[in-house]
Amino acid sequence: MRFPLLPGAVSGHTGGPVTLGVVGGGQLGRMFVHAAQRMGYRTAVLEPDPSSPAGLVSHVQVKAAYDDPKGLAELAACCDAVTTEFENVPAQALQTLAAIHPVAPAAQSVAIAQDRVREKAHFVQFSSTSGVTVAPYAVIEKEADLATVPSTLFPGILKTARLGYDGKGQATVNNPVALAQAWQKQGQVCCVLEQKLPLAAECSVIVARGRDGQIVHYPPQLNLHRDGILAVTEAFEGNIPSRQVQQAIAATQSIAHGLNYVGVLCVEFFILQDGSLVVNEMAPRPHNSGHYSVNACDHSQFDLQVCALAGLPLPQPRL
Repeated sequence: MRFPLLPGAVSGHTGGPVTLGVVGGGQLGRMFVHAAQRMGYRTAVLEPDPSSPAGLVSHVQVKAAYDDPKGLAELAACCDAVTTEFENVPAQALQTLAAIHPVAPAAQSVAIAQDRVREKAHFVQFSSTSGVTVAPYAVIEKEADLATVPSTLFPGILKTARLGYDGKGQATVNNPVALAQAWQKQGQVCCVLEQKLPLAAECSVIVARGRDGQIVHYPPQLNLHRDGILAVTEAFEGNIPSRQVQQAIAATQSIAHGLNYVGVLCVEFFILQDGSLVVNEMAPRPHNSGHYSVNACDHSQFDLQVCALAGLPLPQPRL
């Protein structure tokens, strides 16, 4: 595949106009489709729901499960490059598509984001260079692990290693008995117990990284969550002290470079009461804390998602 993929150009694969594909038909997929179409691209969506938000506005909708071999083959036949709208798409499906087309983000990055154990290991790997640590934690895979949890992790938050979002799959535990009960309630699946930290605030950084390693970023967003769901995002100069701003940006860039990441990536951080930063989790896609960029910036996070996928230069977005 030769980059960049220019809008309106003739595809060397299909013989028609260059087409960008997305796995997932939800609201983030719809915003990606709208951005791609505004820039002149045809779009294709793989989604089992026949009335999905993204499928309804796309040029092509492939109505199939994300891991359906025929559906993946049909998507591959009509597009030139593929992205995903959320991280719970089967990583193997992206790997299958990557054998035919460029896929961004790569299956490996998505697989790491899908698993809190692998995600934390990746963060720890870069903590020495970024200066940003993770919350103390223990992995609980089997019943015997409950007895080895250090007392220093209480009170803590038990989180399922996979398929947790918006506060789901989480429980606060204050002692070993509560931990055992919570793990049973979660179905005895692999979990991570994190020490509950004295939080002052939460923030996120969204970056976009190209295939050539070029990286751009939005200013860090200060976020307020209610019941585990993002309620308010503040994005303005001075919302976070400058030292923490620079540290959060540098840590996010380090994480993206370490993954050899291509696409839009959001990393969420805890700001502790002593002013230090702790990395919480990452999302390999545009993020709800960046939705303001559609109206408040000269280039939205979805514009950058299109540029990264198509191999176009990445503009540094401005408020």
